[in-house]
Amino acid sequence: MAERVVLVGYGPVGARLVEGLLPAVREGRIDLTVIGAETHDVYNRVLLAEYAVGRMQRDSLDMGDRSVAEAAGVRFALGATVVGVDRDRRVVRLHDGIRIPYDRLVLATGARANVPTLAGLERAQRHRAARPGIPAELDRGSAPLPRGVVALRDLADAEHVRAAVSAGQRIIVLGAGVLGMELALAAAEAGADVVVAYHSAAPMNRTLDENGGRVLAAAATAVGVEMMHHARAESIVQRYDDHGQAWFDGLVCADGKVVAGDLLVLSCGVAARTEVASLAGLATSAGVLVDGSSRSWTDPRVFAIGDCAHVADPADAGADGRVPGGPSGLVGPGWRQADRLAALLSTGDDAPAAFERPGVVMLKAEGIDVVAGGVVDADPFSHAPGSHGPQVTLWADPARGAYVKLVTVDGVLTGFVAVGMPRTGAELTMLFERGSELPADRSTLLRLDAPDVGMPAVGDPFAADATVCWCNGVSAGAIREAAAAGEPTVACVKASTRAGTGCGGCVGRITELLAREAVPA
Repeated sequence: MAERVVLVGYGPVGARLVEGLLPAVREGRIDLTVIGAETHDVYNRVLLAEYAVGRMQRDSLDMGDRSVAEAAGVRFALGATVVGVDRDRRVVRLHDGIRIPYDRLVLATGARANVPTLAGLERAQRHRAARPGIPAELDRGSAPLPRGVVALRDLADAEHVRAAVSAGQRIIVLGAGVLGMELALAAAEAGADVVVAYHSAAPMNRTLDENGGRVLAAAATAVGVEMMHHARAESIVQRYDDHGQAWFDGLVCADGKVVAGDLLVLSCGVAARTEVASLAGLATSAGVLVDGSSRSWTDPRVFAIGDCAHVADPADAGADGRVPGGPSGLVGPGWRQADRLAALLSTGDDAPAAFERPGVVMLKAEGIDVVAGGVVDADPFSHAPGSHGPQVTLWADPARGAYVKLVTVDGVLTGFVAVGMPRTGAELTMLFERGSELPADRSTLLRLDAPDVGMPAVGDPFAADATVCWCNGVSAGAIREAAAAGEPTVACVKASTRAGTGCGGCVGRITELLAREAVPA
């Protein structure tokens, strides 16, 4: 008999798992049911900001092909939420009372936006342990967000932002992580009046060191984004229209300053949706606790992948029960988890994941190049030359928007920041990916962005084995082969290799690679 697999969650990671399981479904070895809260086909949430500012059309977000999966025999229950799991009987219960049996259960429930603790938003906060209900209330607290406040987590949010950008309205972005900065810069370029309010000293403080963040803030200010650092938001102000409906009107900070605006976009991080797992008695921490094979610590028949999955070794749990780490928050690791799990469920190949280096984060913004990877908070003066431990190399030219920080251990790059240095950033990305030693003379790396640059200092970032697309692990050689076998365009490369279909940060490098090959992109 076919093994019954139930997948809860039909986002980009869930869709990748469906695609990987299709051969086994067609052969009758797996009976797959997919449960999703949204009623429309899966789309790329990572690129919602691109759509919200008018850079992409709606159909460009679409991923997967549900009709192909249905033709293969996959059953979909969309517009549905799981409200309970009976692990003894191996049955999931939907909000409408329908029960679906399983042999293997996969949770790909993703994450929801954090709603900050502000006066005026209290009722919109959803407690992590709240029981799941109807699909429309999956991420709601006791009340929806006030009108004029969005989190940019779904298409409805994107439509609100798109309307505000089209009207040239004043948009306040609360939080300055990578997604918040990408939205702010793109919206400003599209003509909106944009303010970014954040409580830290510099933006992207979880990815960049403070100096790199300050250089980014200066670059953002230069293109028209108002950057408000050390802004501790306390409440919102609302106005009432002619129909008596309340709308967002401004953000009140701890110093008493009121920042007026038409739309507030919350960019305050996300939290894994773990309520289904918790109700089922599965171990959770920052996400559903799973091992390197995505298998639950609690139940070997249950798996979790993507933004809801906290991959950790049970031996790492502290005496207080706390488990370090958490979901990666990046689509690339989620896709790799889906690929490995598809192999496990289809063939029984239970090879655990190899160690993954921390992901490289690239800021997608016109004219502002930011890339960082690894741990970058090492103190430049904590270790003397020749001593053991992290050593730091710094180069800064703030007046020209350029900054580089290198962190090495025994000569090997373990973390880096590059702002305003695109070619140096590309070289450092390659060195970081390979775990390579840096040249003894670190200054040679800086010459890559000089007008008279020659060959790269260490290696060619477009060498055949160099990774161009981190989300899908696509090399420069694979892209060249795809271009040679089909039409030499970015669209063709995307279709045949998946490169550029994740976060989109590599599209510029794909274009440059095609241009280097003297092929029109």
